Amino acid sequence: MSEFTRRQLLIGTAAAAAGVAASRGAAAASTPATSAASVALPRPADSGIEHIVFLCMENRSFDHYLGWLPGAEGKQAGLSYLDDHGVRHATHHLIERQGCGFNDPDHSYEGGRIQLAGGKLDGFRKGSNDEFALGYYTKDDLPFYSKFVQQSTVFDHWFAPILSATFPNRFYTHAARTDRIDNTSRQTSMPTIWDRLAAAGVPANYYFSDLPFLALWGEKYLPISKPVASFWTDAASGRLPQFSYLDPFFLGEAQGGSNDDHPHADILRGQAFVSEVARAVAMSPQWRSTALVITYDEWGGFFDHVRPPRFADDHITGPGEYDHGQAGFRVPSFIFSPFARRGGIDSGVYDHTSMLRFVEWRFGLAPLSARDRNARNLANALDFRAPRTDVPTLPTVLDPGPHICGTPGTGMSQEEPFWLELRDLKNRSAWRHIA
Repeated sequence: MSEFTRRQLLIGTAAAAAGVAASRGAAAASTPATSAASVALPRPADSGIEHIVFLCMENRSFDHYLGWLPGAEGKQAGLSYLDDHGVRHATHHLIERQGCGFNDPDHSYEGGRIQLAGGKLDGFRKGSNDEFALGYYTKDDLPFYSKFVQQSTVFDHWFAPILSATFPNRFYTHAARTDRIDNTSRQTSMPTIWDRLAAAGVPANYYFSDLPFLALWGEKYLPISKPVASFWTDAASGRLPQFSYLDPFFLGEAQGGSNDDHPHADILRGQAFVSEVARAVAMSPQWRSTALVITYDEWGGFFDHVRPPRFADDHITGPGEYDHGQAGFRVPSFIFSPFARRGGIDSGVYDHTSMLRFVEWRFGLAPLSARDRNARNLANALDFRAPRTDVPTLPTVLDPGPHICGTPGTGMSQEEPFWLELRDLKNRSAWRHIA
């Protein structure tokens, strides 16, 4: 990868700068991270934000996807990691868009701790991880993000909520906690942001592509759920509710059939889906009052050089119990809005519950747990003094369609079993009628 000159992006006021310094210190020391010093925020009702849209993609780390971004805390070329046999392997530019034939990097509770290595961050080539886990993509590989970074604010210290797999991290986006550390499909009854919104009379919709994650709460949230195609029509007609949550297409990810960015999906499919969502928001009559938040559920087992912090959590870890307070590695994250600093980089410490804190702040909702109560509010990343309501120019990325990998090699399964379990749960319940 060719070298580039790092440029400094100055955002916010001196108070915001103090918050950045405090947040980075928390991340480096791996001490409990709470709300850092913040800029003065307007009264929520006077903020100009009327609609919040949230999109959660899958399984990429910050360095792996955005480590090329000038001004951000990113590293790509020049790092190296030992495997279990003591052989050193260097990070490298990926030229294959799917990683067919390579293992899906380990992003389990146990695998994350191998990679964390007690804070040494040197385990990314150990266990089942192969060369794919040390690969990265550059600006030229990502036709949407390469332009989107100039139209949004990027977060370079946004961490996955828990050092574990998909389901636990996705639970944090709904409930600010998790009741498991793996991808088991048992039902849950945890209180959620949907309950808070409903109790306050705030309109909200969950838009899903193929599998409704909310089905893990049974049929409770059927009334607020819609197929993702409804999002395009709701955005175009100016009928988005106050809160919208979008999920991409999950099935087929192990063999390259999904558009959620989870290996072994073609990264251009993910770029196309995110571009479609962002363009729908930008072209909506509601653009002037909307904030779109994009993140990834967890790091996916890919290398990252920043030590994740610990966060406040309602789960008190005792001897022999699983640790919910240890955050996962950084994930690519953005906020896109007339109130977002275009081309900005926010280095405050955030996680997925920062989005919940933002929703709670705007609509006057009580927090769900210690996690969102102590999370840094995404409102701190916005500039409410001088919104830019002009519609930004965004590239259109065409979806190349699913490219199924050939005969599965080592580490490649035909399908992730937990998504099949969720599919079966959907098909034997009333969820099957939403199409």
